[in-house]
Amino acid sequence: MADFDQELDASGLNCPLPILRAKKALAALSEGQVLHIIATDPGSVKDFEAFAKQTGNELVESREEGGKFHFMMKKH
Repeated sequence: MADFDQELDASGLNCPLPILRAKKALAALSEGQVLHIIATDPGSVKDFEAFAKQTGNELVESREEGGKFHFMMKKH
């Protein structure tokens, strides 16, 4: 899925910074828009799953590519 409205590069940041930055970025988006997050912290996989459950936003995609973790989160 290559369609997204905003990209957040959280590479090199450790938890909870990727989540905090994503929360701020999502707040600026409109409902239905998609945020693409790039992170390097392996802990971010579980963190973004939990974040989606807690906030009601949809984790559309979660994948690893070349040592980086990519997340697509749709704002609800």
